[in-house]
Amino acid sequence: MPAEHPVPGAPRVSDRGPDFAFDRVLVCGIGLIGGSVARALRRMHREGRAGGAGVIAAADPHAAALTRALALGMIDEACVLAPVEGSGDDAAPVAADAGGWGEAEAAAFARLAARADLIVLAAPVAQTRALLAHAAPVLRADAVLTDVGSTKGQVCDAARELLGPRHARFVAAHPIAGGEASGVDAGDAALFAGRDVILCPAPDTAPDAVTRVAAMWRLAGARTACMTPARHDQLFAGVSHLPHLLAFAFIEHILQSEGADERLAFAGPGFRDFTRIAASNPRMWRDICLANRTAVLADLDRYLAVLGGVRTALAEADGDTLEALFSRSRAAREGWHPGAARVESTAAPATAPAASHAGNRNETADDLSSTAGKPMKNRNI
Repeated sequence: MPAEHPVPGAPRVSDRGPDFAFDRVLVCGIGLIGGSVARALRRMHREGRAGGAGVIAAADPHAAALTRALALGMIDEACVLAPVEGSGDDAAPVAADAGGWGEAEAAAFARLAARADLIVLAAPVAQTRALLAHAAPVLRADAVLTDVGSTKGQVCDAARELLGPRHARFVAAHPIAGGEASGVDAGDAALFAGRDVILCPAPDTAPDAVTRVAAMWRLAGARTACMTPARHDQLFAGVSHLPHLLAFAFIEHILQSEGADERLAFAGPGFRDFTRIAASNPRMWRDICLANRTAVLADLDRYLAVLGGVRTALAEADGDTLEALFSRSRAAREGWHPGAARVESTAAPATAPAASHAGNRNETADDLSSTAGKPMKNRNI
């Protein structure tokens, strides 16, 4: 693992001991975000900032990623799951409740879930429903569940439906963090330092569950804010989901243009900056856009209306209109600071402005090893 170093902004242990503890945590999905969560939990426990036994387990559809995580000391136990494909039906772009899991996979996951006092869902949104369905029958009464997904409405609905009364122990969350790299090796214990995490508890979410999840993120160096799932999805449709959609679409436009190879060969920094997020995981962003398509469509329609106005001004050689639009946009961009409008809260959900999204890529690998369903342990820890 990388050399340990203090996390900027992370609180230290008070004289009365750690404010956050975990005996056994299960991280579902060990990609960039899940791996960073595991590393952050490992660090805070080793530094004495988190109490409890500090055992970290992981479940992921990629055996090689789990083997690597065990070798790095990020996790202590693991089980391999079957990959789950998303679908685009109206019910949800997530897999069916059973998720296509075999008996061995379901049993291995159940063993880990039944012992966990904290479960973090960090797999692609298409896998959330299956994970909740398989966890529900074995959950401890005191277990807290949370997620790290980029959409919240369908996840919260699925938790309420599948967890029954235990949905009060589920705290939806979205860390506004990420990076260009992906996979287990990209995990970074300091990824969340100085970043915002949006919490979306329901009115009947257990206060102690919200407090516990907020404490975990704050120990990782993050700031927390609360808002409703609907408000979250509305805000991030505009500042995260639509920008990704536009970046992908713009590249497609170039590919369909005459002389595409030549255009790409001579593209410069402006093209690079505008299209950076088009390098994100296509399957993950397919699922995100489908999960939040109502809000994304609304923002897309508004954007097309603005674009139509730009086209009219350009066609009519209306320089004044173009310059005024460019000037407003430049001033807004120069005055923008991530998290400037953040509202600190860990109480009941409230509407609050969101910080910008920085390319969250909480992905996991899609191929499945022949070791699916077999428990794995790090015997060196």
